[in-house]
Amino acid sequence: MAETQKPLLIKRYASRRLYNTETSDYVTLEDIAGFIRAGRDVQIVDLKSGDDLTRQYLLQIIAEHESKGENVLPINVLTDLVRSYTDSAQSMMPQFLAMSFEMFRDSQSKMMENMEKMNPMSAMPGYEAVRAQQEAFLKAMTGGMGNWSGPAPEESGAEGRDEKEELEEMRRQLAEMKSKLDKLS
Repeated sequence: MAETQKPLLIKRYASRRLYNTETSDYVTLEDIAGFIRAGRDVQIVDLKSGDDLTRQYLLQIIAEHESKGENVLPINVLTDLVRSYTDSAQSMMPQFLAMSFEMFRDSQSKMMENMEKMNPMSAMPGYEAVRAQQEAFLKAMTGGMGNWSGPAPEESGAEGRDEKEELEEMRRQLAEMKSKLDKLS
């Protein structure tokens, strides 16, 4: 496995300071969030015990962003998450969330592929540089959420129908997952 494919190892010292083992310097939670937004996986371990603290720190990053008003998680989603810890849905929730985010990333990728196919400017000289600039801007504006790197295409003609069909397919799949969860309850 290539070095960049390995998770970035962060060690937590007894003083609670976080140490980046690749750059040999101390990092903050915001630095770690930046690594993740840039597409890097991280692993945070306690230096003394060797315990994996990644989940704890990722939850802390999310909580800090939510408390600053950067609300990504609607109240009903947070409520459902709390409920999932107390009922039989707890065993299905991690799989459901993973599948939902995977479908979200896939739909973003498909949308970007469709945009490239239908964009007449893509054949113009210098288009790639402008596109890269746009991606960097949008990534900065969205905090690197997912891999989305462009505005939604116009919903007209055949392309609009294809997107509507994809959306309907995603809704159908989510309804199927909900049905399966309801049966397990």
